[in-house]
Amino acid sequence: MPENKSERIPALADQCVQCGLCLPACPTYALDGNEAESPRGRIAIAAALAKGLAPVSDGLREPLDHCLGCLNCERVCPAQVRFGELLVETRAMLGPAPGRPRVLLAVAKRPALLRWTKLPGLRRWCERLAHGLPERSRWRAALALAALKPSTQPQPMAGRARHASALPRVALFPGCVGSVDDAPAQQAAVTLLEAAGHPVTRLPAFCCGALDAHGGDTQAAARAARRVRESWRTSGASILVTVTPGCLGQLRSALPGVAVEDPYALLAARADQLHFRPVPQRVALHVPCTQQNVARSAEALQKLLARVPELEVMPLPARCCGAAGSHMLEFPDRAAGLRAPTLEAIGALAPKALLSSNIGCRLHLAAGLVEQAMAVPTLHPLVLLARQLLPGHPS
Repeated sequence: MPENKSERIPALADQCVQCGLCLPACPTYALDGNEAESPRGRIAIAAALAKGLAPVSDGLREPLDHCLGCLNCERVCPAQVRFGELLVETRAMLGPAPGRPRVLLAVAKRPALLRWTKLPGLRRWCERLAHGLPERSRWRAALALAALKPSTQPQPMAGRARHASALPRVALFPGCVGSVDDAPAQQAAVTLLEAAGHPVTRLPAFCCGALDAHGGDTQAAARAARRVRESWRTSGASILVTVTPGCLGQLRSALPGVAVEDPYALLAARADQLHFRPVPQRVALHVPCTQQNVARSAEALQKLLARVPELEVMPLPARCCGAAGSHMLEFPDRAAGLRAPTLEAIGALAPKALLSSNIGCRLHLAAGLVEQAMAVPTLHPLVLLARQLLPGHPS
């Protein structure tokens, strides 16, 4: 391991004062009640491994692999420990986990392969095959996601003239899974941003590198970061946006000094330009951890939803659903346990739809709803907003 890494991890770990205020905020500690599955437990393990005070073993590595990277601990930490940075550095030091589902992740990172899995006949085949596999197996979890019905495209906005705008040009980063499973949300983002006055450029679809960075594959993450930088340089834009909050941290790491956001803050700043048709129904709102802790855009989203007449928005309790990037494929049993309270809350609300901004969370929750025979459609909040957008208001 390079010397600077062996020094950096203990330096990050030494910021922790072991106060324990992170424990109530940690979903894996709530699941296991085990100190090793808490932020301060993981910090102690990372420091010991980096200093060579303990050999790498399955028993020490497992709590680090179980971490969701939700960053709830960072929000409550009085010492401002940069836990997300420490986790990525430690996983880079250890390298990819031996049991990592490389084939499944390789498919997830390639939009062309993902589109092939969405063919109607193949989707039905995935559904039948999943039922024949052991409960909570990785392949069963992956096939259950592939068998989900694809989202529909938002209704196109009509009747609005395009005018030259003084607002900054925005580049939309499609990503990998998002470019396929969240294509309606990306079209909705373009519709809404242009209605708000921002010209939009679409970048090519590829993986930002988040799955690799959080899995300890530093070389693959570095290659993805170079591709992000090359794509950005030719975009002609001032702001980079993604409709997938899970990509934000990695995109910001690849593009230091660039404004990288999800669309909500930009849209909320121009909310007086956006007018919506009524939606007389109740919807449940799930705020993903990355939207809460990285994008910090939950308030802007709720401001936009409040502009839709007659829409009753019921926020779900703030807790990690267990999707956490590749976690739902690597540890499907744990992911299902983390998801259960959110499904219970959805059932209690009996909403007409479930809104969630992160594609991984939405797929994970949708699979759980299907498993429990709850007929609650899931969609990105931007899709709802674009569907209800009234055309013709002057910019």
